[in-house]
Amino acid sequence: MTVTAEQISAINTLQQQYIDALDQRNMQAWLALFNDDGQYRLTSQENIKQGLPLSLMLDDCHERLVDRVKFVDEVWGETVEGYQSRHMLQPVSAIRTDNGDLLARTNFTVFYTNHEGHTGLLVTGQYEDQIVLCGEEARFRAKLAVTDTAVSPRYIIYPI
Repeated sequence: MTVTAEQISAINTLQQQYIDALDQRNMQAWLALFNDDGQYRLTSQENIKQGLPLSLMLDDCHERLVDRVKFVDEVWGETVEGYQSRHMLQPVSAIRTDNGDLLARTNFTVFYTNHEGHTGLLVTGQYEDQIVLCGEEARFRAKLAVTDTAVSPRYIIYPI
């Protein structure tokens, strides 16, 4: 089904809000972008190609999304070496399903800067998102982040 210009705009706005929340490390804003039945999964292209259910992160219900926010905001604190992320996006495609949801594919590149001020490439990949429209706003029903490689140059502690 055809996606309208307004729906494309809603998708783009949602994606921009998503990366802004992560780059600002505003996990409450990140959580607010998911529908009540929202899910987040981070995996690799290798796992997808081999049909493996392995995930680097798997938040398969709203309660686990809330747990992810708590871990980032409260639990990890000074126990992990944080980093500043910068997400770059490239919209690829969007379609509307029979039930009215939107399926969007978006390429991403994530850079990181450590505490010493060194910047490097963290991951590249593609988001495969199921998006529900709530009035004029969009929310993620399911966000799947698929990295191009199975190994990044450092550990990943924040959602991608």
